[in-house]
Amino acid sequence: MKMEGDEVTVGEYTVRCKLGGGASSTVWKAEHRTSGKVVALKQIERHKLTRQLKNCLDCELTFLSSVHHPNIISLFDVFLAENSTFLVLEFCAGGDLASYIQNHGRVQECVARKFMKQIGAGLEVLSMHQIIHRDLKPENILLSSMEDDPILKIADFGLSRMLNPNDLAETVCGSPFYMAPEILQFKKYDDKVDMWSLGAILFELLNGYPPFRGRTSVQILQNIKASLRLPFHEPILLQLHPDCVDLCSRLLSIDPEKRISFKEFCQHDFLKIDERGR
Repeated sequence: MKMEGDEVTVGEYTVRCKLGGGASSTVWKAEHRTSGKVVALKQIERHKLTRQLKNCLDCELTFLSSVHHPNIISLFDVFLAENSTFLVLEFCAGGDLASYIQNHGRVQECVARKFMKQIGAGLEVLSMHQIIHRDLKPENILLSSMEDDPILKIADFGLSRMLNPNDLAETVCGSPFYMAPEILQFKKYDDKVDMWSLGAILFELLNGYPPFRGRTSVQILQNIKASLRLPFHEPILLQLHPDCVDLCSRLLSIDPEKRISFKEFCQHDFLKIDERGR
């Protein structure tokens, strides 16, 4: 990035502010210098990428380049500058779902259902391309706007990979609060790890906090194994439709063999409840 007067620029963009970032990437809010279009610039420092992360980046670029869906973040362009790869992505003015939950608290069941349908629609695209995300969490679900009825978009495919049917992955990755127990136990896994993460997001939407917490991954796994039932706040549980509780429980099944599949998730009665009257 370079200074031009009082402005920081990179490629054809003026950088406005930092939106977030991780170990090997930083996301900036930026503006195209000619059109004025506001975008999110994801800067990936190539020298920080392991071979595994390079493979994930290739997967991310291949997938996003071939997909156009309202519930998947849009990729507009890719360019190289300053030993970094820059992804020019759709800017989502509503921020992420983590901030939404922090600002609004737990949401009503009808809102949780609407959000689950939208995330599910995005996951259907991943499923069609045999992609597992491996880092589904509220921070990686973006909201199109700050209005009352935002469109949710799955973002940050930096840990995603292609996984053919009947194949298993074994790389330990993700965020511990949303990481499936088989990953926490260093076991091989399949696409059902994304279903666990989806269940953790649903639980957090309904309760305002993740289902299983701890200061370390070991503590989180211990809390998962010690739990005889999902730790819903009792007054909230009494307000929930049985189908809602059932979906959450089946997504957060410790045994991946018993955990609901994506196809079963799409067909679950909770997503079919008519808002006009059950």
